[in-house]
Amino acid sequence: MGIFNFFRRKDGRDPEEVRREFLLTHGRITDGRIIDSEIMPDGREIVFYMYTLGGVDFESSEILTEEQQRDQLKYAPGSKIGVRYDSKNHGNSMLQE
Repeated sequence: MGIFNFFRRKDGRDPEEVRREFLLTHGRITDGRIIDSEIMPDGREIVFYMYTLGGVDFESSEILTEEQQRDQLKYAPGSKIGVRYDSKNHGNSMLQE
């Protein structure tokens, strides 16, 4: 048993799913702005966004779901968007759906 197996989740859930679930239930909401978007080779769209907390700017990115991709104006560069973030780890964030 390697050291990394020790830290692996025992329930087999996707860590990204767990992170998003945590932010949906415990995350705070602030305003952000889409700064750029890019279409990946597989057709998915990734958006880059920024938000400010306590005078500190944070930048992050997120791959849009199919539902989010249908609303092109909401996720266009320059658009204001809601951002959910972890109050104890401000860099942990996601776009509000």
